[in-house]
Amino acid sequence: MIRAMITPVHPPSGLSKATWTDADYADMGWHDCRIHAISITDGTPDSAGEVWPPVRLSLDLDYIVGWVNPVRPEKHFTFWVTPATLVFDAWDISTEFDGLNDLLEIDHVHRTGSPDRNPDPQWHIEGHNFDIRLRAGGYRQYLRLPPLHVPRQVLTAAERGGVSLAEESFV
Repeated sequence: MIRAMITPVHPPSGLSKATWTDADYADMGWHDCRIHAISITDGTPDSAGEVWPPVRLSLDLDYIVGWVNPVRPEKHFTFWVTPATLVFDAWDISTEFDGLNDLLEIDHVHRTGSPDRNPDPQWHIEGHNFDIRLRAGGYRQYLRLPPLHVPRQVLTAAERGGVSLAEESFV
């Protein structure tokens, strides 16, 4: 049997691609990813001028591509981290914030089935001090820069190039 070889787009981190979708959900994780910006804008009209879903939810985040086990004598993990834009064409969005004195970090992103006749699943972005719930057919996540190997789970403003909601991958 001949197996197709996947050429990594960033060999040091093992990253296989720079644009991810809901089809990759089982292979992705957002635990401890820091959110730097949230945007809700009008949806994009189709060729007939209809706008559905009505809004676009975009998150600017530091996506942790990989956790690197410490090598003795080191005792702490290091991380491969890249700035990313996570985008949902969404509807039925609800949010809850437990005060904005703390920075926003994702604990988990859940996907559950549709509770009604509309086929779009429900999404729950569960944070350490916030919740975002929405309906969307799926998502796209754009990794905007090659991952950096850093001793923390977040990038500095200089490392990430500031805040951005660009929907464009580095390759």
